[in-house]
Amino acid sequence: MLQTTIVASKQLLMEAPRFVFLSLLLLLTASTTSAQLTRGFYNNVCPNVEQVVRAAVTQKFQQTFVTAPATLRLFFHDCFVRGCDASVLIQSPNNKAEKDHPDDVSLAGDGFDTVIKAKAAVDKDPKCRNKVSCADILALATRDVVNLAGVRFIMSI
Repeated sequence: MLQTTIVASKQLLMEAPRFVFLSLLLLLTASTTSAQLTRGFYNNVCPNVEQVVRAAVTQKFQQTFVTAPATLRLFFHDCFVRGCDASVLIQSPNNKAEKDHPDDVSLAGDGFDTVIKAKAAVDKDPKCRNKVSCADILALATRDVVNLAGVRFIMSI
């Protein structure tokens, strides 16, 4: 009986690395495939979100060209530096929010205004109210200002 237990233990030890590798692979795959904005992501919840954001961004862009670089820079500071969570938009009464960080204080108000106006336009539709994240609106608005500035491309969102 002891011999059988030792053999079973050795087999288990030999299989452990494979099990750990497959488990890690599964976890990594699952974490990279969730929560990604794709074209038509909100079709069932807020079918016109992309058109509504585009209209709001176009209106702001026509008011001032600064909208394009300001929104793009805002997107950079949010996504590429700290993760795409729209935390750069959050204000705090005690100036401890990301928006108040010295690196973000110089962000142009037109970028914030673009996202605020797009979010307000989306929330006007009762089907869309509080269903579309600020991070997604920031991503869509950035896509649209870059396109309005004359860059022609197909962005896979």
